[in-house]
Amino acid sequence: MPTPTGPDRLLRRVVRDGGGWTVLLTMVALIGAAAELALPASLGFAVDAAVGGTASWWPAVACALVAILLTTDILGDVAAGYGAARATALLRRRLLRHLFACDVRTVRRYPVGDLVGRLVGQATDAGQAGTAVVFGVVALLPPVGSVVALTLIEPLLGLTLLGGLAVLAVLMRAFVTDASAAVTGYQRVLGAIAGRLLEALGGARTIAAAATVDQERDRVLSALPELRGYGLLGWRLLARASARTAAVGPLLQAAVVAVGGYALTAGWLTPGQLVAAMQYAALGAGLGAVLATLNRLVRARAAANRIAEPLAHPTRRYGDEPLPSGQGELRMRGVGVHGADGRPVLRDIDLLVPAGATLAVVGRSGVGKSTLAAVAGRLHDPDAGEVLLDGVPLHRLSPQALRRGIGQAFDRPVLVGETVHDAIGLALPDESAGPPAGAAPATAEVLAVARAAQVADVVARLPDGFRTRLTDAPLSGGEAQRLGLARAFPAQRLLILDDATSSLDTATEHRISRAVTEGVGGRTRLVVTHRAATAATADLVAWLDGGRVRAVGPHRRLWADPDYRAVFTPGGDLR
Repeated sequence: MPTPTGPDRLLRRVVRDGGGWTVLLTMVALIGAAAELALPASLGFAVDAAVGGTASWWPAVACALVAILLTTDILGDVAAGYGAARATALLRRRLLRHLFACDVRTVRRYPVGDLVGRLVGQATDAGQAGTAVVFGVVALLPPVGSVVALTLIEPLLGLTLLGGLAVLAVLMRAFVTDASAAVTGYQRVLGAIAGRLLEALGGARTIAAAATVDQERDRVLSALPELRGYGLLGWRLLARASARTAAVGPLLQAAVVAVGGYALTAGWLTPGQLVAAMQYAALGAGLGAVLATLNRLVRARAAANRIAEPLAHPTRRYGDEPLPSGQGELRMRGVGVHGADGRPVLRDIDLLVPAGATLAVVGRSGVGKSTLAAVAGRLHDPDAGEVLLDGVPLHRLSPQALRRGIGQAFDRPVLVGETVHDAIGLALPDESAGPPAGAAPATAEVLAVARAAQVADVVARLPDGFRTRLTDAPLSGGEAQRLGLARAFPAQRLLILDDATSSLDTATEHRISRAVTEGVGGRTRLVVTHRAATAATADLVAWLDGGRVRAVGPHRRLWADPDYRAVFTPGGDLR
């Protein structure tokens, strides 16, 4: 048996995720299908009893079967809705957790808008898989049961219906093949448009300042004709399949009725059996439900394929070791990192940052400074070599130890949480990360790091202090950077600042530098910077050039090199 593909495995898991609701839906649907198949036979027996002038319970049986059909329809809708909602929620949680568990390079392969589309739109379609599979299997029971019932009544009737169903099956197979390509293309283009739209919204100020609103609108919507083409193709295929089904179905019914009429005149059938045969012919030829289910399955599988793609990327593996004894010595041995295109970003990096020291990382744009900082904080693992904190490779530390030991702040921090307090307390232990309802404006830990980051006075001026919602907090770029710094300050061993003070004035940066150097036991600092003044205050400077460490030493010694001075000179080379 061939190994199932990613989408197929994902669909099977989604079906299981429906849980008890999928089981209930299966039971209810099977009962409904059985009642639907039993109804024509009961009507036939009732007709024969009426023609023969004898009393019978068959009319009551037919009424009971109708009541069962109504009940199963209602229960089926409820079970399908709850099962799909449960499976969709679990699928979204699984995808979101997987994305957060991947390294940042993996996530950056996809535009954010595209990932949102997969998480919202495609997860909804894929979450219908359980319902689609149950309804698909059950939708096949009436045609198959009708063939069996007609064969029992008169074999010639069964052969007539079977021949017509074979023709319909060929038509539906062609629909599934063509519709799969159309749905896949539609979802892909829709994700691309969503990605461009989110990029445009993020750069709204730049677009407005450049007066390029019309050009940006055209860029975002440039794929709209392609999207329209896929959409029209999907509807056209569905309409064509529906038309063919609608055309073949009545012809098939007419053929069964004609054969049944002949069988009646030949004395092979009773009037009641002819009525039952006509009902079974209508039941077997009415494949509208099968077509609708096939369309739903096509959408679910195409969506599962889109979701399985990011799920196929490996996640970061963690160890179970606690923080080792030490004061934060950082060492890189033969570290190499490749970009998405396979070209090296960092090559053979050997670097030692003594415990408690400040290392400034400098170099021209694009030489790999942020990549080095990301590897040092294990935002992603190097493709070669290893990174050690106090002698222990980072990948052997537990997530909790890594979180407590290393803090990171960035030039454009993304503030996560509902309130300012949540944003600052994100890296604190769970018991101190947030105050209970009605508590003081900030816990002691949050207030301490806010003061160290020179942002406590800013928060105090907000409408609700630390409980101000982030969406209601009018923060400048420098104030947002200070909140990001405060979030990173609880780290016990290593503090990584990736150009995290670029929007601060010199006086504020100096006060923060003192807090970083003097606070919490003098942690080790790795500071990515473009400022000569910041490099001058560091104990050591690592000068990156062409993805390699060109030199390591005090700023004043490196300053004698004209190439080093040119790193801090706008536009150029001093030689």
